[in-house]
Amino acid sequence: MTRMRADLLALTDDSLISLANRGIFKRALKENASAPPALTEDADGTVRVRFADGTETTLPPGATLEAAPCGCGATSVCRHRVMAVLAYRDGSPAAATADDPDAGPERSSTRELDHETAAAQPPWSPGEFTDDQLKELLGTRAFTAARRAHRAGYRATVCRATASDPVASVELSAVTVRFLVPGDLGYARADAARGARTDAIALAVWAFRTADAADARASRLEVSVGASADGSGAVAAAASVRDPLTDLLNDGVAHAGPALPAVFGAAQRTLDQAGARWPHDALTDLLDQLAAYRDRSARHDPLHTAALMTELVARHRAASRSAVTALGTEEAAQTPLRHLRLTGLGARITGNDESRGVEIYLAHHDARLVLALRHDTTNAEGAEPPSAASLGNRRTGAARLRDLAAGNVVTESAVRSANRSVRLANSRVARTSVLPSAGDWSTLPPELLLTDLDAESDRLAALPPALIRPRVHGESVRAVVVTDVTAVHYLPGDQRLEATLHAPAGTVTLSHAHSGVAPGAVDALAHLLAGESGPVRYVAGALRRVHGRLVLDPTAVVAGDTVHVPCFATADTALPPTTHPDDHSPLTAAVTAALALTAEVPHRGARHLPPSWFTRAAESAATLRRLGLPTAAATLTTLHESLSAPTPPTPLDTWATTHLRLLLTADQL
Repeated sequence: MTRMRADLLALTDDSLISLANRGIFKRALKENASAPPALTEDADGTVRVRFADGTETTLPPGATLEAAPCGCGATSVCRHRVMAVLAYRDGSPAAATADDPDAGPERSSTRELDHETAAAQPPWSPGEFTDDQLKELLGTRAFTAARRAHRAGYRATVCRATASDPVASVELSAVTVRFLVPGDLGYARADAARGARTDAIALAVWAFRTADAADARASRLEVSVGASADGSGAVAAAASVRDPLTDLLNDGVAHAGPALPAVFGAAQRTLDQAGARWPHDALTDLLDQLAAYRDRSARHDPLHTAALMTELVARHRAASRSAVTALGTEEAAQTPLRHLRLTGLGARITGNDESRGVEIYLAHHDARLVLALRHDTTNAEGAEPPSAASLGNRRTGAARLRDLAAGNVVTESAVRSANRSVRLANSRVARTSVLPSAGDWSTLPPELLLTDLDAESDRLAALPPALIRPRVHGESVRAVVVTDVTAVHYLPGDQRLEATLHAPAGTVTLSHAHSGVAPGAVDALAHLLAGESGPVRYVAGALRRVHGRLVLDPTAVVAGDTVHVPCFATADTALPPTTHPDDHSPLTAAVTAALALTAEVPHRGARHLPPSWFTRAAESAATLRRLGLPTAAATLTTLHESLSAPTPPTPLDTWATTHLRLLLTADQL
């Protein structure tokens, strides 16, 4: 029988799961296998299905699964509707041909020709939907709201259908829209909860139109949508930070007056009002560094402080050259999400004796990105700080943090922010379930589960500098398929454990430093990498490209059939024997020394530099030039001359250019 319903044939397993849920889908598969339903198709395309329990389901053409009548009386997508689609798909000629090992050469040649023809054509685009269709689907109110957002301008990431993911999608600031069936707007789905972000589907369609005009064949493309998204107010707000930054550079963190934080606070409010989200967040971190130095806290880091100051200058420069996306002026709203399944990719503990924070990383399968759940706690004065193990036992909602970090999460109470942070709201109706994981991460999407590290290294090298990229949580967290672990060694001076992880293609250096807030992590990692808990199958963590090599700071390890989260481990075992590391590159050492030198300027203050600084700067520039880095050497020399002049000019731009050049050089080594 020839199947006429292309909409039903286009519904993939993942699409059916998103329309119903994984439990209903698995039950439908099981019942179809044990008692296949009787299926007929009318001349007009109406599909009628009768099940063994007597229930009848009708799938009329032009109606979505939710609107299809079913004898069970369910108002949502029930197992009968899912079973009907599965039965229809299983009986299609395309499915039969693909599953038939005895298919003749004629059918094989036909399939190859079809694939070649499809590859030669541009992929189907949701941009083909008209505004009239959008208005009819969304209603006047939601369509008007979408038009307002379009006039204000927004950023979106457009993902066209591919062999690995046949569903076209668009990632907006706090919601992802997927077009489950080509040409059928009724099957467009946003992962926001019902009633929230009703304008998202229209924004996604308009994003596809912009992407089609820019490059109709690119599988993934970031676009700016809307004619009025010039961001002039945000650019002016970003410029307001420059004067206090100049004062900080001249006086130095060590000599900053008590009025400077108040001046920065005023600039922070200006950035917030203008919607310059990324400079606002960077300035928040800078103020935290100033407070840490004032409180003599161990969390103060001169290198991090210098990088934050450089970032603020770099974002203003990029925005002044029409790259307004460097300011993050997109909507920063929080969006409640509909039924969601997440996979824990571990956690990280940060903080000091005054406060502790746990950041848990959760893979969002449908959106193909990582969300971060943050849990902070403040220690009472004089009280003993909580241990890492006790932090893991604390709860957010009804779930323990260690269970979230290592389990499979199914929730209807998640609220997502534009920076990809997520929180689980307390609700008696929308519950959150956490199931233990057996460490089968093979179902993660290929964007999150890496097998080709060489390709990932090329992708990271092609990204814009981190200083002007969106400030989103979990951006660099990935899981890596591990085939072997070699060269495990401990660096006593750095208190750092390193190892080489081999993937099916390429290698990555695992690197994790000891931390007082998670004292058992290094020991636990060493024993896991030694294979004491079973073969290492996957490692998740923050992946970055440092000095030309991939480095992974682990958050979770799958050994055997268990997901281990090292940061929650107790320090009760000694490190196993390790090998000796290779010597570091002299090029790396030279750039690292130059970065530390330029970071001294905002720490001590340009007015308070000792004579030895100028001697070391000249020597460092000579070393960089001798090692083949003339541009980095030239910028450092320019800074040296500017600061040593009898009447030095305002050094902010000169200093920021030098530090930025060294940061980019370190990333590209």
